[in-house]
Amino acid sequence: LSGCDSGFGQATARHLDIMGFRVFASVLDLQSPGAQDLRRSCSPRLTLLQMDLTKTDDIQRVLQHIQAHTNSTGLWGLVNNAGFNDTIADAELSPLGKFRTCMEVNFFGSLELTKGLLPLLRSAGGRIVTVSSPAGDMPFPCLAAYGASKAALSLLMDTFRSELQPWGIKVSLILPGYYKTGTTCDPAFWNLQKQQLLASLPQELLQAYGEDYVEEINQQFIQFMKVAVEDLSAVVNSITDGLLAANPAVRYYPGQGLGIMYFIHRYLPYFVRDLFLKGFFINPKLPRALRREHHNDAKKA
Repeated sequence: LSGCDSGFGQATARHLDIMGFRVFASVLDLQSPGAQDLRRSCSPRLTLLQMDLTKTDDIQRVLQHIQAHTNSTGLWGLVNNAGFNDTIADAELSPLGKFRTCMEVNFFGSLELTKGLLPLLRSAGGRIVTVSSPAGDMPFPCLAAYGASKAALSLLMDTFRSELQPWGIKVSLILPGYYKTGTTCDPAFWNLQKQQLLASLPQELLQAYGEDYVEEINQQFIQFMKVAVEDLSAVVNSITDGLLAANPAVRYYPGQGLGIMYFIHRYLPYFVRDLFLKGFFINPKLPRALRREHHNDAKKA
């Protein structure tokens, strides 16, 4: 189970431990408050392992540990939960490095871990449950780096699902609504990210979009975070069902409002979907270069 420092991973690790399972829970930092909390509240069956999904050495060390402890039994389930995003901005404003980091954690890290554990999962005819995102299915404004990595992850897992069927391995995707997890709901974290983004933008881009444009996006996102759901049980229950149900769903959609969102996405014209996503999530103001007052100022000059 990856990404157990906080959020879905931490809650799922605790839930599976209470149910009596032997859980290997990976965390970014063994001394983090989340890791300490799991150590305190879980049984000795739970093993905490340090792993950064961007580091092959970390992944290999975790793979060796799990192999050594499950060789005779095989591994029943893998939960790919670790995810990363630290950018809320238009694709043009998001540095290329942010796209790469999202792909490294959300896609390549999960791919390497899954491939490494497949021999153990095949011998047990086990399960793979992966937490993706609706942002990987539809173009949420200002989430291109994160959304593109989750789109790649969802397609990869769908391919695994089809290819691993003959081995008896069932693969499920979890596409949660908006929940309060880790730093995702900390305004101070996002304000810092915004300052760093503004400082890194080329002058020409900053002129075209305007500093107030980036400020406005950040404000709207912080406002949106206030509707994030604190009770993670719907997601934990979906992950558990994916691991234990005789016939798990291919996709789980825990969270409110996803039904209407996917209905609009699948059946209504693109412009309706775009309007809905802007109304629901972030509706950026016009970039500075496109505003009437900017044109008027330019004419006067």
